[in-house]
Amino acid sequence: MKTFSMTHIGRRRETNQDYMFTSETAVGSLPNLFLVADGMGGHAAGDYASRFTIEKIVEHIKQSEKKEPVTVLKEAVDYANRLLLEEAGADEKKAGMGTTIVAATCQGDKLYTANVGDSRLYVVNEEQIVQITRDHSLVEEMVRLGEMDKEDAKGHPDKNIITRAIGVGSEVTVDFFETRVTEKDTILMCSDGLTNMIDDADIKRIILGQRDIVEKAERLVETANQNGGRDNITVVLIEPFSKEGKE
Repeated sequence: MKTFSMTHIGRRRETNQDYMFTSETAVGSLPNLFLVADGMGGHAAGDYASRFTIEKIVEHIKQSEKKEPVTVLKEAVDYANRLLLEEAGADEKKAGMGTTIVAATCQGDKLYTANVGDSRLYVVNEEQIVQITRDHSLVEEMVRLGEMDKEDAKGHPDKNIITRAIGVGSEVTVDFFETRVTEKDTILMCSDGLTNMIDDADIKRIILGQRDIVEKAERLVETANQNGGRDNITVVLIEPFSKEGKE
């Protein structure tokens, strides 16, 4: 396995409300763990929410005695959601804060993914780019219901209104996905600061067109900024079967 991650404030924001965690080695019973969160809330609440949520998810996974990846991730997200809600209730400056989360772990050729909100996970190879996660957003719900087509959705003014987030309610619904990955695949996890600035076809082209995993991440962030950089940009790239030093 080879991984590389980076985050950038973008060109328009004063703070970076994205946060990430990556570990190629075991965290609790999980053989590896990758997390991306995109916080929301005024003042410093957004960056607090994303960092706090990831820290609590990691904390819970380290302590969990469960083995099944979906169970481990579900309980960790529920734990973080409950504690973030308590934090928001205890400090009026943090009222209304929340965060997206996308989490992933690889076990052999199986990729287990969990998501809440509109941060995404893709699997990319020579043939295609596939978005594994589903956006929990107002515009995406309208697309699913046939009230809007995908092209109109890309530039819709309500594109950033999300319908699910960590820290918003006492219960949080998490989507889970199990995907088979091969040695040809690259996994991309990212905040919407990337996907709002670069369409899927260009993401695929950039990932396939660079020399190594570091250049792939740097080029994605650079392109998002060149295209406007309206939000924070976070990228985690995973080559699950790549050996260190082999390009």
